[in-house]
Parts: sequence; structure tokens; C-alpha cells
Amino acid sequence: MSAPGDAFVGLDLGTSALKGVVMSGDGALIATASALYPTARPLPGRAEQDPEDWYAAVAAVTAALNDSVSAERWAGIGLSAMIPTLVLAGDDGQAIGPAITWEDDRADADGERYRTEAGEDDLYRETGQWVDGRYLLPMVRWLEREDAERVDAARHVLGAKDHLFFRLTGERATDPSTATGFGCFALASGGWDDDLAGTSAPRLPPVEPSTFTGGLDAEAAAALGLRQGMPVVLGAADSVCGALGAGAVAPGARVSLWGTSTVIMGVSADRPNDPDHRYLVTPLALGDGWGLEMDLVSTGSAIAWLAALLGISEDDVFQLAATSPPGSNGVTFLPYLGFGEQGALWDPSLRGAISGLTLAHDRADIARALLEGIALEVRRCVRVLDDAGVPPGPLVVAGAASGSGMLAHLLAGATGSPVGTVDDGRWVSARGAAIVAAASIGGMSLERLHLPARTAVEPMQDDVRIWDTLASRDNVG
Repeated sequence: MSAPGDAFVGLDLGTSALKGVVMSGDGALIATASALYPTARPLPGRAEQDPEDWYAAVAAVTAALNDSVSAERWAGIGLSAMIPTLVLAGDDGQAIGPAITWEDDRADADGERYRTEAGEDDLYRETGQWVDGRYLLPMVRWLEREDAERVDAARHVLGAKDHLFFRLTGERATDPSTATGFGCFALASGGWDDDLAGTSAPRLPPVEPSTFTGGLDAEAAAALGLRQGMPVVLGAADSVCGALGAGAVAPGARVSLWGTSTVIMGVSADRPNDPDHRYLVTPLALGDGWGLEMDLVSTGSAIAWLAALLGISEDDVFQLAATSPPGSNGVTFLPYLGFGEQGALWDPSLRGAISGLTLAHDRADIARALLEGIALEVRRCVRVLDDAGVPPGPLVVAGAASGSGMLAHLLAGATGSPVGTVDDGRWVSARGAAIVAAASIGGMSLERLHLPARTAVEPMQDDVRIWDTLASRDNVG
């Protein structure tokens, strides 16, 4: 491999866009770029993407980053991606058919059967996951029944990031945090449970540490205009990289990552088991401890949906909501618009609803009711972290919507906790991937990490009392 430079690249393959950053050796961002790709929704509840669109986005983003910071300075590239997203691939690394993303609910019945066959409580203790139809093995089961020819042609069952790593390096691997999205990763052993994996076991990638490194192969190097052999670091799931990029690395840290969905994660020194399976247990990319994770399926996507419905921008949704009083003049909005929920309430049957509407209400009341509904779900998740023994402390907020001052005030009031909003928070998962690359290639320690700047918002007692009333009204607690 080529000698390392003094900058590290992070690429985050998200639900709607690929984000990329160049990071200096102390963790400061010095360049950013992004590229969108579409999601096909051929039927209600379906969500598919073309992996070739991902690679076009990689080419566009790396070219833009190269224009800002010469690739001659790049020591290597770290990866992050959405999970769980299924790619079936051949030995040449090419995808066989479209990727099925985590938004797709076609395999819900298969997920329930898989969980029942394994024994729900036993499966949760083994994997730390409440496996449903969005996990990769239930998706494969659905395809085995509905598109057997495609499954027979596939040689590899991969997550989105695993596939990107395969295409860039020619090597198959997954990291522990991404492996949790398959539904058969054993936390205690750090490897696959072959009994759970069943017939898919031979096609699963080896599980390697997040710092596992391959070299950019000749074909990928030529396509991207980068040097052959440049180190490519396996990285981790977007939630894990996002927490790392936001500086939430020590036990007791709490983070809320906002994108198409919202992750609420607390860092625990120990690996607990929740009898009520209210959180997922996720290995961290660097350092000791475990992530206790809850994922609100539809948050940023719900805000975008309402913006499109009202013919305004997403920023305007927040501005409009600010003109309605706390409590939204009696309007309530259950924000379960993503075909179910995976937060503290794990229920694929949940659906959104607006109640309390009269002719006296307007757009502002509906906008505020949606934001309040989402904030109450965040509150529910934060209370679960309290129950799990994660020490109380500030909630670090990052992601696409985190630039809204109103969001920070809503979350501070709803949770009763100080909220620290990360500057440039939409890049935290890509930054986390770059940090993993720096740890792997450059020996960066977390103690040397340059933490991103934060804007602190303290909860106001009057606001906390209002939110306690709203939570009691909606039975949130």
C-alpha cells in the first residue's frame, strides 16, 4: 500500500445520499461533499435502491473532495452505511437485483416467524436484537419464496457497507455493528451463530473489526481516479459512526442522530439484557462499551412528507410550528408514518394518526403536533436509557435537522436534559468513518480527538412542566 498522507476520508452511505468528508489528523473537518440517489417504491411498504447509484455517488463525492483536498494527502478511506440493507451479490461483486433497504417492510411475517422459531427471548439475549422483517435473514427468506432464482444466483449475502467494501477492495467482510443487522450475530462470541444463519451461513461475509483494512483495487482506483492500494477501512454502521463522530464515545454518553430516521443511543460500560427488549445492543467501533440503541423509523422523512404536503420547505415546517403554542391547540400527531416503529415501542403494526382536529385549527397546529409527537418518542427512549442505568447527562443532537434551534428547545423540554447541538451535525457519520480510518491507519487515539463544537440548550422548568403534561396526555411517561 502507498505511504499514508495527513488526511482521512469518511464516506457515509445513507438512506437518501452519500456524504463524504476529509478530516485532518486531529479530527477537524476540512472538506465536505454529498450526492443524492433515488429510492424506488414499487408497492406500498417497498423500498429499493440500485447499488450502481451508490457507486456513481461515490465517484461524484470523491471527485469533489479531491478538488478541495488533493487525494495525494489522503491516508485512506473509512466507510459507514445504513443498516439493515440487503445486497445479494455474485463472486464478481456485482449486485444481483436491487438492494432492499431498511425502510422495506415486505418481510414482516418472515421476521415474526424467524423470531418465533428461534425463541424470542433467547434470540434477543444471543443477538441483542428484536429481529423483524427489516433484518437481512428474514429478507432472504422472503426472496427464497418469491424470487428463488435470484437467491440461487447469489454467492454472497451482504449489507450495504459490506458491498461497497467488496466493490472497492475485492474483499468480503462485515464489522460487528453491521453484522447485528443480519439477525444471526452472536454478541458473546463476536461471530455468526450458524444454527440461526441456516442455509445462508456459507454466503455470509467474515466478521472483522471495524479497523480491518483492505486496499483499493485496480478497477476501483481507475474508476475513481485514486491511487491503487489506498487503504480502505471497513468502518461501522451509520449509528455507531455517528455517535463516534459526535464525540459520544465514553460510557454515559447519550446521542440523538437525525436523518431520514432518528437514532437514540446511550453508551453503556456493560452489556445489559432488557427483559422488555426496548433497545438494541450494538458493539461500538472503537473503545470499550456497548451502544444501547433505539431507532425511530420516521422522523426526518415525516418532516419532509409534511413539508411536501404543505408545499413548503423542511425549515419552514419548524418556523410554522413555532407559531403554534405548546400542545398544538389540542392537536395530537402519532408520528408512526414509516410502516411501524422500532424505537422504545417495537411494533410493525403502528401507523400515524392526527386527532383533535377542528375547523379552528391550521397548518401551524399540525406542524407543531408532528414535532411534539416525535419529541415525545425521543423522551420515551431517553427514559429507557435511564432505566438501563446509563448515567443521566446531556443529550448530544446531530444530523440533518439538528441545525434547528427549535428542535433543540423541544428536545430539552421533552427530555428534561441539557441538549448539545453539534455544529455541522449532518456530517457526523462520515466523520466517524474517517475517525475509524485514522485509528486504523494513523494510530489516532480517542484522547487526541478534536471534538466538534456544540451549542448548549438548557431545559426551562416551565417547558418541562408543559411536556410532563403532554406526556401524561399521550401516555408516554
